[in-house]
Amino acid sequence: MSDFFQNGIITTLHNLADRSIVDLEKDLARFAKERPMTLVLPCLYSELQHPALARIVAELKQATYLRQIVIGLDRASEAEYQQALAYFSELPQDHIVIWNDGPRMTAIQDQLRARGLAPTELGKGCNVWYCFGYVQAAGVSRAVALHDCDITTYDRSLLARLLYPVANPRFNYEFCKGFYARFADGKLNGRVSRLLVSPLIRTLKKVSGAHPYLDYLDSFRYPLAGEFSMQVDVLKDLRIPSDWGLEIGVLSEVYRNYSTNRLCQVEIADNYDHKHQDLSPEDATKGLSRMSLDIATSLFRKMATFGSVFDKGTVRSVKAAYLRIALDLIESYANDAEINGLTLDRDAEERAVELFAGNVLSAGDVFLESGEETPYIPSWNRVTSVLPDIFTDLKSAIASDMAEFDRDAVHVSMTSGARA
Repeated sequence: MSDFFQNGIITTLHNLADRSIVDLEKDLARFAKERPMTLVLPCLYSELQHPALARIVAELKQATYLRQIVIGLDRASEAEYQQALAYFSELPQDHIVIWNDGPRMTAIQDQLRARGLAPTELGKGCNVWYCFGYVQAAGVSRAVALHDCDITTYDRSLLARLLYPVANPRFNYEFCKGFYARFADGKLNGRVSRLLVSPLIRTLKKVSGAHPYLDYLDSFRYPLAGEFSMQVDVLKDLRIPSDWGLEIGVLSEVYRNYSTNRLCQVEIADNYDHKHQDLSPEDATKGLSRMSLDIATSLFRKMATFGSVFDKGTVRSVKAAYLRIALDLIESYANDAEINGLTLDRDAEERAVELFAGNVLSAGDVFLESGEETPYIPSWNRVTSVLPDIFTDLKSAIASDMAEFDRDAVHVSMTSGARA
């Protein structure tokens, strides 16, 4: 149970009374009459082999207030796509599986690429972008949530609490970010958030000076949480990063487009665990090393849009200040872990900080050397202005895939928007 303290400039909605899931879902079923809801699940085919996704599907079967579930499937062959259709067929809600590697979706991607509108990098950001495009094309929902498929501690109250702030017609929120504690097996987790993002934000405040954007980011309890919800209209102008800076990039976009009193964060779980990435100190293209590089680069780029000036000397100052702040924070985390009966490996923490510090320096160099690079996928508003029929094409490709490979399944029809 958390406290009721409101810190920073973002409204925080706590889990104070441990309200029952039955009570929450009763409200959501009522809200759904006015604000139908969709869940987006970006998924790798490999995740179908893990028990985490089986548990998620079993829980979602009971979330009957959901109007639609959109599954974006990556890295799947034709046979694996068919297996995925069978895997998700037990969901009682309208659901579709987007075969991102299939020939029809590849043709859509080629069409966009020819106009310079396609994602330049495959991965979660690309998957989520196509899912968000389909949500708008289908036109059946007014609120949409997203969470990952590798959550090992999942129960459907996570989704209920995540959707509640944007589904409740009496609330005025356009966007909601989930947060939670990160510990498992007696250890304190969440290294990238604890050891990179928080100290790097404090570092930028010190080096670049106070800025409302940095105060905004610092208000989020867990800025790297992969769970968020929003009104469907938010999707039109949302530019999504194609790299591992997705979560920070989405926060930056809603900051650009909306007043902070239209944004909130909600506690969605007492504890949360998922598949852990390796630190990968030997390969900066993988694991937490790649993630830290992308996140730090995105923060340099964003601060530059606000007029902050970086040069080689400034970047070195950022790296040095970050290293000192992050190392000092390890003592705080160690004490927090000990009072709660958890363990924290100080040597591993310091090794992570040293790796992140090197990547902060590398991120600064990448930023200084990549002035012509466009890190965001274009918004769907921009895409539809160039290709007015793209939503029709997208729906047709997805519906045709499902009709061809799963003839006995209940499909979303081409006129599903009219049923909303």
